[in-house]
Amino acid sequence: MKIAVIGGGSSYTPELIEGIILRATQIKADEIVLVDIEAGKEKLEIVGSLAKRMIKKSGLPITIELTFDRVKAITNADFVLTQFRVGGLDARASDERIPLKYDVIGQETVGPGGFAKALRTIPVILDICKEIEQYSNDAWLINFTNPAGIVTEAIHKYTSVKAIGLCNVPINMKQMTATILEVDRDNLNMSFAGLNHLVYATKVFVNGEDKMSTLIERIAEGRNMNMRNIHDAPWDKEFLQALNALPCPYHRYYYMMDEMLIEEKEAAELRGTRAEQVKVIEKGLFETYKNPNLDVKPKELEERGGSLYSEAAISLISSIVTNDHAIHTVNVPNNGTITDLPDNVVIEVSCTVNSEGPQPIQVGKLPPELNGLIQQIKAFEQLTIEAAVTGNKQKALLALTTNPFVPSSKVAKLLLDEILEVNQAYLPQFSMKALV
Repeated sequence: MKIAVIGGGSSYTPELIEGIILRATQIKADEIVLVDIEAGKEKLEIVGSLAKRMIKKSGLPITIELTFDRVKAITNADFVLTQFRVGGLDARASDERIPLKYDVIGQETVGPGGFAKALRTIPVILDICKEIEQYSNDAWLINFTNPAGIVTEAIHKYTSVKAIGLCNVPINMKQMTATILEVDRDNLNMSFAGLNHLVYATKVFVNGEDKMSTLIERIAEGRNMNMRNIHDAPWDKEFLQALNALPCPYHRYYYMMDEMLIEEKEAAELRGTRAEQVKVIEKGLFETYKNPNLDVKPKELEERGGSLYSEAAISLISSIVTNDHAIHTVNVPNNGTITDLPDNVVIEVSCTVNSEGPQPIQVGKLPPELNGLIQQIKAFEQLTIEAAVTGNKQKALLALTTNPFVPSSKVAKLLLDEILEVNQAYLPQFSMKALV
């Protein structure tokens, strides 16, 4: 089995390698190719060397190859994993800082920041998919590149690649729920439905008993249900009880927009944006990775924010390989699963996974308290994809104006002009003339 990792120089790669080692008996990989761009040569070599030491320690007969030749990496691959960032952390930092100038939340995967990232990313992922179609047309593409839902939807709308979008938020929500309820995760059944970074747990059962109200009460009391990269604003008990569903950590940006904006602006001034903080974390990580005696994933990687990434990715691959019909929460075409949404959009939902891929578990109609926000964000995502593919500024303006973070069309226009100007090196599909 050949696994190609696009964005192989990522600081997350050692976690991925660890996952492959831990599930070696299920997935039986014998070739891993880490590919990156030449600008990332140093990181690729550092990460690749650590990966080779980890494999050597494991004693597994797996070869690891490093390359800048994407076609070579993709050719005859069984799985292609994408975890790249167009423009690097500098582009992410601008995604976070530009909106703050207009009193708008700046976050890398949602709002105007996620919009900018999608504009840069979608053309690249579509080029990658053309290569998969040509050189490995039966490969599974496991996309971890953010904004994962938008990117995965673009793939399904414009290519024939077998793509699954993956995020570590649902698996972390399940792990945190098990901790809060003081039960083994294997005894916990949760149903998820929504969009990437806008997913809800709609059902929580332990050994057949409904535990949603208990979970909500404990979260409202201060039990942790958050990701490391998100400000831990406390949830309001009455609101959660009224919602009667568990929002994901990213919902804080929508349901507590005022508080999250204040915190973001203060953090950007005092500590830097999250991207600027991650730069410092990554610098230390890569220094740690250089240690020739290091042959395991270092604990410091947990500070990066990708908790349980490898478990999510490798367990998904394992289910496809072993046909085990395990349940995973992934990003897949809707096709009637959530009846309020069009068939051809991508949703994040609980699926049984076998050798044919993910089979979504039917959701039906969502209650209006969930459906309203999901509909608005899905409209934003659809417009963003169209703008990214066509370079149509009118669609881009409509996308930003539709997003609930943006207070007016005037602010949307200012944001769009600055995003296009700052990112012009990555957006050849757009003319750089300001919108008039």
